Amino acid sequence: MKSQSLFRATIIAPLAIPIWMTCFVFAAGAVTLEGVLQTTLERNPAIQEAKSGLEQAIGQRLVFRSVALPSAELGVPAGLQAGHRAGESGVKGFAVGRGSLDQVLFNMAVPPSLRRGDIEVLIAQQQLNVAVVDQLHAARLVFYAALYNRSLESIREEQRLKQEQNVATQNDRFEAGLADRSAFTSATVQASELVPQIESAHRAYQEAQLKLAEAMGIDPAKSSLPEPEGELQFVPRQLDLDSETAAALQRRADLKLARLFLRAANEDERIIAADYYPAVGGNIHGEYVPVTGIHRQGSTSKTQDFIGSEIVERAACTWRVVDNGKVGGAVLKARAAREMNQLTCRKLEANISRELPRIANDLKAIDARETSLSAASDSAEESARTVRENVASGLISPLEYRFSQNAFLTTRSGLLDAIYQHNVAIAEWGRATGRYFQFSDDTATSR
Repeated sequence: MKSQSLFRATIIAPLAIPIWMTCFVFAAGAVTLEGVLQTTLERNPAIQEAKSGLEQAIGQRLVFRSVALPSAELGVPAGLQAGHRAGESGVKGFAVGRGSLDQVLFNMAVPPSLRRGDIEVLIAQQQLNVAVVDQLHAARLVFYAALYNRSLESIREEQRLKQEQNVATQNDRFEAGLADRSAFTSATVQASELVPQIESAHRAYQEAQLKLAEAMGIDPAKSSLPEPEGELQFVPRQLDLDSETAAALQRRADLKLARLFLRAANEDERIIAADYYPAVGGNIHGEYVPVTGIHRQGSTSKTQDFIGSEIVERAACTWRVVDNGKVGGAVLKARAAREMNQLTCRKLEANISRELPRIANDLKAIDARETSLSAASDSAEESARTVRENVASGLISPLEYRFSQNAFLTTRSGLLDAIYQHNVAIAEWGRATGRYFQFSDDTATSR
């Protein structure tokens, strides 16, 4: 019943995935973040490999439990008997049924072996959880990167068009004698500087598409690359650092896995040390003879022949007296592994207490930057609108309008970067607090 409970929890756990969609608005039929995460969960190679590891752990659990299970053997020797002894003659067929049942009566290795088998399944389950968290988080970050680079490419291209118009205007002014050649040269250089930036953003977008396809288990040679749609949005978050830190210490998958490795190492040490204690085993041996007068192998008289069926019960005790370091050395090695796992677990717990404040501080700085750039963007947009009206009235030249437009687009690119960093920090906060996944809590069943 316990193994059924563990397996059922393993199947249900990966389905409870809270997916944040508050930062996106998508068109119908687009590759949404929800679709990316769902496809990643179903088809990602790393997640599939972790699921296979869980199935293997079920069999490994039986290996650990086999110490306490009985062992039975059954054999049926048969053949022909011929020859002369004490007046007997002729050929006689025979068959003998033999059975043996061995059962451990007392062994100090049995309790830790039973617990170790349960922990093996829990370890595989948490390894699956860790793989799911890592792959979903990676897919989410790549999705953000694709949206960011596509928007950045669009802004840079719009800037380039404005700069090309500026180049044309400066050329006309130079030919008309209203400006010197340096103004035309400066405008040309500014326009050419945007070309590699546009190409870089385009390559980054294509790279994000490839990584997104890899996370979703899509073969680019057999299918088109995913096209994420939508825009990055800024949604402020109020973070409760103290409560989130306490919750992260309880629900982080990697921390749960580290604790399970510590428990497993402790049980391994107990299993090895059990060889220091005596072990008692019981055996029942039985023979069934359908006919009499059949000689035993090597018998020299009828008193040594099979007389009839028999059952023999016995018990044996074994106790290691001289070790010569075989058990003691293995115990020390297992103890060293346990202490190493303990240090790793403490390090992870300490990292959580440091990582969450760092992310919270980064979010505060990013939010302040976004607020400043948002106000600057509004001001630049209003200035560009005013300049456009003055151009229509003939009060200022079109060149000043293009300069104001370029300043507005530059501010927009900075604002886009702040929004992107905000979404990345929110994703990192979700990973650090363990909010990607709702874990089953069946570790108490194996205690």
